[in-house]
Amino acid sequence: MLGIRPSSALTQQPPVCVALLAAAALALAGCGQEASGKKAEAPGRPVLVQAAHFAPAVATRTFVAIIKPRVEADLGFRVNGKVLKRLVDVGASVKAGEPLALLDETDLRLQFEQAQAEVKAATVSLGNAEAEFQRRQSLSRQGYLAQANLDLQRTAADEARGRLTKGERALQLAENALGYAKLAADADGVVTATLVEPGQVVAAGQVVMRVARSAEREALAAIPETLVERIRTGTATVALWSTPDKASRAVLRELSPAADAATRTYAARFSLPDAGAETSWGMTATVTIAEPAGVAVARLPLSALFNQGTGPAVWSVDKTSGALTLKPVDVARIDGAFVYIARGVAEGDDVVTLGVQKLDAGQKVRVVTALGS
Repeated sequence: MLGIRPSSALTQQPPVCVALLAAAALALAGCGQEASGKKAEAPGRPVLVQAAHFAPAVATRTFVAIIKPRVEADLGFRVNGKVLKRLVDVGASVKAGEPLALLDETDLRLQFEQAQAEVKAATVSLGNAEAEFQRRQSLSRQGYLAQANLDLQRTAADEARGRLTKGERALQLAENALGYAKLAADADGVVTATLVEPGQVVAAGQVVMRVARSAEREALAAIPETLVERIRTGTATVALWSTPDKASRAVLRELSPAADAATRTYAARFSLPDAGAETSWGMTATVTIAEPAGVAVARLPLSALFNQGTGPAVWSVDKTSGALTLKPVDVARIDGAFVYIARGVAEGDDVVTLGVQKLDAGQKVRVVTALGS
């Protein structure tokens, strides 16, 4: 009859060894259970926070502006004529009284000489008329001449005197016209446009060139109609795009009374009393309008705002325990990526600014003040 033979491994081990192995296995199992029971709790979830700080609310608006001269005059000759020479080009700096262009003086000089001749003739005529009047007056006193003849000569003398006055005025006008053949700058500035060339015949008053005065610069901005009142009451500063960190004072000088037909915006001109030499015409700048300060608000990232359908709220973290508290808040306004809190949090409260949708009340968290910490 066949029987089952016991395993050689078991049959070869003494009973005492088997008992020792079983005891060791039980001891190891007990140690594992003890170690797992004393395992430390996992650290709380890290959250990015920002301390709430209240300050007077100052709303700002920014507009793109162009630096322009306050006065940019179109200059032209005051008489007709042919352009003989243009003395400056675009971009030239000119001083007051400096000649810019010349007309051909031939006809104007002839008119001046003609006026001079007329004045000489009128002077001679007046001399003869006055001398004749003196002779007739003497004869009239002696009774040899009728009063009517004396009055007639007096009239002739007065007429000659009037012709002389007229001739002198004509001479002055001719002299002025001769001087108008030279177009001169009326103030220090820079030539921004030249519209004629030598040989061109121009009419009196026709624009010949444009000169921008260098005395004062200003910033020109287009303002939407909804912000016109803010422009009038706010405080303005201007910063060039080339130096964005350097802002200078600006003063509203002129606000257009009518909107532009195409853009429906109002042209606002700001004087720049503190503008330096780096402020050149045509440069691009940013005009910032700050409204008067209002109530104190706390400025926080918009990502800190949380709403479960019961109104805006933020998560506040207890600095000691790391516990979360949901605090309803009153929002003063939202501007871009920031929210301004009027009430609901206290000065210095640590407010969670990232991942607020994944938090629960009573949850323990670990505070960090910067990403990656």
